[in-house]
Amino acid sequence: MDGLLVDTEPIWTVAEHEAAARLGGEFTPEMKRAMIGHGIDTAVPIMVSMLGRPPSDVPATERFLLRRSAELFRESGVIIPQPGAVELLAVLREQGVPAALVSSSFRDLMDPVLGVIGRDLFAATVAGDEVSRRKPDPEPYLAAARMLGVDPRRCVVLEDSPSGARAGVAAGCATILVPSMPDLLDHAATDPLPQRTIRYQMCRAPVRSSR
Repeated sequence: MDGLLVDTEPIWTVAEHEAAARLGGEFTPEMKRAMIGHGIDTAVPIMVSMLGRPPSDVPATERFLLRRSAELFRESGVIIPQPGAVELLAVLREQGVPAALVSSSFRDLMDPVLGVIGRDLFAATVAGDEVSRRKPDPEPYLAAARMLGVDPRRCVVLEDSPSGARAGVAAGCATILVPSMPDLLDHAATDPLPQRTIRYQMCRAPVRSSR
């Protein structure tokens, strides 16, 4: 969802900068790269550690990020679809191909996005607080496949982070990585993608295929 379907990463970044400032530090591009694709339960410990703060700061920081992000997500005009995303979903619906939205973001953040994109474009949705293990674990995609009533091996996963791509491949799905942030291309060099992942640049031709 975040970064691939809609351009919400700037919204998250505002909340992350504010969270880091509350801890007496500065949110850096290195932190952003490390946290991309993680659920809040794994992203916040990364940020807290990189800021040199104790683990005891994690729970309050998680609560702040959830509350502040939910506020920002509900501001008028802040949720912007990525180019071609809604059009692709509309074509799939017309062709009778069911789609599921699978995100590490919690339901409180997913619902405002669905309100902008259109709930009717999805046959199923899985939020981060509706599974016991989030990406890169395959559980979210396996749950979505069950809801769709299809074999995961007949599913195609579109992701914008190496963490999400690992989840898709682990679930047995054909997986396409479409990085929404240029830094992800550099990050992937030190965070290797699983085999059977195809990487695309946003709205461009494929740049590399891992077999």
